[in-house]
Amino acid sequence: MKTIFAESVPGRSSGFFESTAPSAAQMLPAGLLRACPPCLPECSELDVVRHFTRLSHLNYSVDANFYPLGSCTMKYNPKFTEYAAGLPGFARLHPLLAQLGRGAAQAQGALRCLYETERLLCEITGMEAFTFQPMAGANGEFAGVSLMVAYHRAKGRKRSKMLIPDSAHGTNPASAALAGLEVVNIESREGMVAPEVLAASIAEYGDNIVGLMMTCPNTLGLMELHLPAIVAELRKIDALLYYDGANMNAILGKMRVGDVGFDVVHLNLHKTFATPHGGGGPGSGPVGVNGRLLPFLPVPRVAMGKDGGFFLDSNLPLSIGAIGPFYGSFSVVVKALAYMLRLGGEGLERVAEYAVLNANYLKKRLEDTLDIPFERPCAHEFVASAPEGLRALDIAKALLDRGFHAPTVYFPLIVRECLMAEPTETESKQTLDAYVDVLREIVEQGRKDPASLTAAPLSMPVRRLDETAAARRMALTEDM
Repeated sequence: MKTIFAESVPGRSSGFFESTAPSAAQMLPAGLLRACPPCLPECSELDVVRHFTRLSHLNYSVDANFYPLGSCTMKYNPKFTEYAAGLPGFARLHPLLAQLGRGAAQAQGALRCLYETERLLCEITGMEAFTFQPMAGANGEFAGVSLMVAYHRAKGRKRSKMLIPDSAHGTNPASAALAGLEVVNIESREGMVAPEVLAASIAEYGDNIVGLMMTCPNTLGLMELHLPAIVAELRKIDALLYYDGANMNAILGKMRVGDVGFDVVHLNLHKTFATPHGGGGPGSGPVGVNGRLLPFLPVPRVAMGKDGGFFLDSNLPLSIGAIGPFYGSFSVVVKALAYMLRLGGEGLERVAEYAVLNANYLKKRLEDTLDIPFERPCAHEFVASAPEGLRALDIAKALLDRGFHAPTVYFPLIVRECLMAEPTETESKQTLDAYVDVLREIVEQGRKDPASLTAAPLSMPVRRLDETAAARRMALTEDM
């Protein structure tokens, strides 16, 4: 794909209106002016519009394609939330206004949005308080782990080990390691955390355990059936239980994680609460805590005064300190609030119902096409293995040629030739049926002529890449 510089023609420019306003050169000191013009492409407005429109057509997006990435919840984002976030009172608000002198009085609407979103998230999760400071899901994981560490330090403990199941979300080990902890793998049995395996780790590491990080339902798409026993084992050593919110879509309105024993949770607003996902951001990973961890939350936090007004409160002496701006990704929070208010309690429950229904429908229809390792009903996603003799990667590449994004491949690592699909609640039966038909066609083609799949994709801007080399030696030139 050509870069915009390849469209450049010397002397060409876009049209402009004459202005009587001073130029930048007239307003800036001479010492700040360039000695020579910047190296920019010389293009007409039409050249620029066509170039970037062509680029946009090369992208897969939820607005144009079915995007069944497992554990990523790439669901449709309703456009009314963009309208809400774009209202002038939100979009034009200076980010530091509430922290400057009497600025909080002029930012009451924004502070109220943060406060009300926190209260709704507390109601949904069973937590006591939230912080919006984490700017992404993984950032939320790091913040949550840091809160767990702070809890033990406040009790005079220097614990250093975090238990993480092999069926947990993929970023959990990295987040624990970044917080300075040593990861202890918990091997799953029948796709779940077994209390006896957990008890064995507790017996081995005892009072050196910070806690357990769980994804529930887990990354295999299975609900953990032993939560009461797991919570009881952790409580024996005062270890904490962390909930990874990546799969909250499956239990929204159905299970409050605080009620079943989780101490801390991060949410992905860009997954569960229908704010844009992908493309590098903006993300949002608010973290909720129960009363045990509340004293350690980042500050400042939005609080309500006795007069009903909102202010920033930093009165948490044991706080882990700021890890981002107090408002986090504010526009994302506004979109999430609009989404929750529009759907209401019953609507949020239907999100989980339809997500689980779609996943089980897709799983059932693919039982004779892919190898399904677990016979139990799944939650909002499920894992499958490519049929014997075929590779998950080849199936994924062939899907691209047929207008569908591939599911997640080769994760979790404990499933052979893994394909992990999450259809989300926003996809129709017709879309799921079309996806099934295409997968059946690909598998049949692979059985008859395995080599033909290894050539896919054939219709993409680039063919099969050496993905390791592409990541390490990225080429963005016009002849890429």
